[in-house]
Amino acid sequence: MTLAADPPTEFVAFWNDTLADKFERYRDILMNGLSHHSEVWLNEVQIAPGTKIVDVGCGWGDTARALARKTGPKGHVLGLDCVEQFLRRARADAETEGLDNVSFVAADVQTYPFDASFDMCFSRFGMMFFENPVAAMRNILRALKPGGELVFIVWRSKAENVWAYVPETVVKEFLPLPGEDARTCGPGPFSMSEPDVVRKQLEIAGFDDIRFEATDGPVTVGGSLRNAIDFQLALGPAGEVFREAGALAEERRDEIETALRDALAPYQQGESIVLPSASWRVSARKPG
Repeated sequence: MTLAADPPTEFVAFWNDTLADKFERYRDILMNGLSHHSEVWLNEVQIAPGTKIVDVGCGWGDTARALARKTGPKGHVLGLDCVEQFLRRARADAETEGLDNVSFVAADVQTYPFDASFDMCFSRFGMMFFENPVAAMRNILRALKPGGELVFIVWRSKAENVWAYVPETVVKEFLPLPGEDARTCGPGPFSMSEPDVVRKQLEIAGFDDIRFEATDGPVTVGGSLRNAIDFQLALGPAGEVFREAGALAEERRDEIETALRDALAPYQQGESIVLPSASWRVSARKPG
């Protein structure tokens, strides 16, 4: 399904022309290695059969498919993501699983023309990148029926997320920080780490019954030390520093990789690299 829309924002364009291929390359890490935080909620949540759900920033559709299985044939899940490349795989996997109660649309959630027909909105690590978080939250509010629930998972502080903090600290020893003109995917993965800020955003958008629940657990950032180093230099905070340093980064690649190897080796479990991580599960309701 193709939606007529305004030209993509700078952030949406960056996702599609720069990040999409890198995300595809490390899909197993991003979809499965970091999945602890959504699995905790998915394993405990009770969803009534027939519930209508929207999954924001659904990526390859794994959480949307899990929600579709929970809501059953009388329910429906709409997965939204700004990267059509991800959604092609999501549709194919849903078809393979025989799920006909889930659909996927490439769209910017800030401007998608929702009607107030959804019982629930869920997002795993998709809310932190909106150019205007309050505008996105207001549009999600429009999507929900009165009393409908928004549940989203975001990273806590970078310092609490060793999987991102340690590699970035290493890379910054060799390279300068990105300049103000650096292209980005939006405010960034740690932009919703402060509960007071997020609570205020949700209140301005019109939500109430706002709650925060902390989750801690291991994430796997590589099936091998080599895989973990490559992942860190391609994506995340360390990857942003490396990418924006351009030629200088390539000149210093060998010494950076050696330092990363030394920093990540203590976290090796079998072949995999497993580090601590921390998230907030935020929930809120539309009044009514």
